[in-house]
Amino acid sequence: MSDALRIIPLGGLGEVGKNMTVYELDDEIIVVDAGLAFPRDEHLGVDLLLPDIGYLVGRRVRAVVLTHGHEDHVGGLPYLLREVDVDSVVATPLTLALVKSKLDEHGLGQKSELVAAEPGDDPLELGPFRVELVRVAHSIPDSAALVIESSAGRVVHTGDWKLDHTPVDGLKTDVGKLAEIGNRGVDLLLGDSTNAERPGNTGSERLVGEAFRSIFPLRHGKILVASFASNIHRMQQAADVAVECGRKVVVVGRSMRKNLNIARNLGYVSFPEDAIVNPDEAATLPPDEVLVLCTGSQGEPMSALTRIAYGDHKAVTVEPGDTVIISAKPVPGNELRVHDSINQLARAGAEVLHEEIAAVHVSGHACQEELRTMLSLLRPRHVMPIHGEYRMLAAHAKLARDAGVPEERILIAENGSVVELARGGARLVDKIDAGVTFVDGLRVGDVKDVALRDRRRLADDGVLIVVTTLASSDGGEIAPPELIARGFAESEDLINELRDEADRVVRELSTEHIVEIKLLQEHIHDAVGQIVYDRTRRRPMVLPVVIEV
Repeated sequence: MSDALRIIPLGGLGEVGKNMTVYELDDEIIVVDAGLAFPRDEHLGVDLLLPDIGYLVGRRVRAVVLTHGHEDHVGGLPYLLREVDVDSVVATPLTLALVKSKLDEHGLGQKSELVAAEPGDDPLELGPFRVELVRVAHSIPDSAALVIESSAGRVVHTGDWKLDHTPVDGLKTDVGKLAEIGNRGVDLLLGDSTNAERPGNTGSERLVGEAFRSIFPLRHGKILVASFASNIHRMQQAADVAVECGRKVVVVGRSMRKNLNIARNLGYVSFPEDAIVNPDEAATLPPDEVLVLCTGSQGEPMSALTRIAYGDHKAVTVEPGDTVIISAKPVPGNELRVHDSINQLARAGAEVLHEEIAAVHVSGHACQEELRTMLSLLRPRHVMPIHGEYRMLAAHAKLARDAGVPEERILIAENGSVVELARGGARLVDKIDAGVTFVDGLRVGDVKDVALRDRRRLADDGVLIVVTTLASSDGGEIAPPELIARGFAESEDLINELRDEADRVVRELSTEHIVEIKLLQEHIHDAVGQIVYDRTRRRPMVLPVVIEV
């Protein structure tokens, strides 16, 4: 029997997203969070990024304890439960409801026991671990920090947090409880580092509501507010101001509708029943009586706001005089896509407000003064920065040094680092493989699996490459599409029909000023693929290539 607690981050260090940390003592394991990250442009054909859970496969996990309901902390849970035996999933009520909906969609609703826990409840006994939840404020309700006690010592795992003195729901970060835990003695702090480079304090969520209150009454067209689907208090504030201004609220985007319904059923948000209308009803109302809440604040190609921006949404349009508020900060790597959406919205005649020009967003993460407050409340013997790129971890480490934590007691780890906490202290002792797992469609695995799938499909049905040349903005002609077939031996008549269909789609979209490349590719792919299947009952790989000249 060992008294050393092994702490192994599988994701979330040296990066933003896919947060997951393993706590192991005497072969007993609990996991804190099971997140995902979204692909960057270089991850061609990949839908999601997950932590490498090879270390857990074949082992029993007592519990997965979730700090809050954001995708970068819970989005990887279905993929973890498919591969690993997990006795229970522990979370606060809203987080658990969001997770249950996700697991039901994946057919995993009965895979593990779902256990609701509230800050202030008695500590949970999970094998050799005692886990206590502490209320913290964040940009989603029901967020919690964790106090994890064992024979090796006491660890505080903050999750995502900030000190919001005027939260929308009145539930502040429990500073008194944190001070009491600090008085008990904290051996190791694993602290959120996302805003460790930013001086000062993070603004209160109520500041965004005040900005809405000053903006909405002055606008005479439709107002669209784009935010993360999980930012329930942001949507509540926007809806409250809209109702005061005599506007009806329409919710666009599947994930946002789902999250709002869950939050309403649990009593976390409340709207007058007659304030919510569907998109078709909203289309019949005067523009100055409509507020649209939608997804797409990150410029995601298939999201509601991007489709609206490019005139590709069936129910919502943007016209001169409308106002679009992007109430979120671009995740690193998404900046160009967000700028493209803003440009397209402006081209349609809308006024676009975002955090660089209006107070329409505040972060959910603690800045430097709040991190200093946390360090002074807990007075930890050792500090391990988590949640952030390396520069953020380094900035948090500097704050810990300035707070009096000795250099040798500050652990800057990376994914796969093995940290041991024992009565003698905490130290880095080992390294395991902890790469990244790619999700492509419904398949989970490494790049080789994706390549094998593509090769199999190419061998069975071949490939059709549709090359479309788009005129530049000077109004030049669109060249007829070229169609290249490999491993797909069909009649010349069918090839000509496919070429004509691709040409029709591109010209039709061009007349509607839909020129966003990913939207063009999707429409070409769907139209050409459907004709091929209707005529041949085969599904070759259709690769639309759009070239701008």
